[in-house]
Amino acid sequence: MPIEALHHVQLAMPAGEEAAARRFYGEVLGMREQPKPEALRGRGGVWFASGAAEVHLGVEPDFRPARKAHPALRVSNLAALRARLEAAGHATRDDEPLPGFRRFYADDPFGNRIEFLEPA
Repeated sequence: MPIEALHHVQLAMPAGEEAAARRFYGEVLGMREQPKPEALRGRGGVWFASGAAEVHLGVEPDFRPARKAHPALRVSNLAALRARLEAAGHATRDDEPLPGFRRFYADDPFGNRIEFLEPA
């Protein structure tokens, strides 16, 4: 039974910070908020999607940001996204080259590392 695709990645966030998640993932990154199933709404958090990529943010009571583990989101027009992130006050940083891609990292409002990459 081969794995067919990645359905979503879940990142942790602190309680009560859904507005910050909506600003970053919704307004800055341009992802669409997805309704959470009724049974999960009481847990807090917020879900987003864009194309085939889904990012679910779930509340973790003893929250610690993911500084090493991270999702890598493939984008088009990496330079424009970088400018948009920086204009919104989110620092970006380069890393070692990855053959076949241009890429950079940024942190979400909670300190979770996100990689953005575009085929070279």
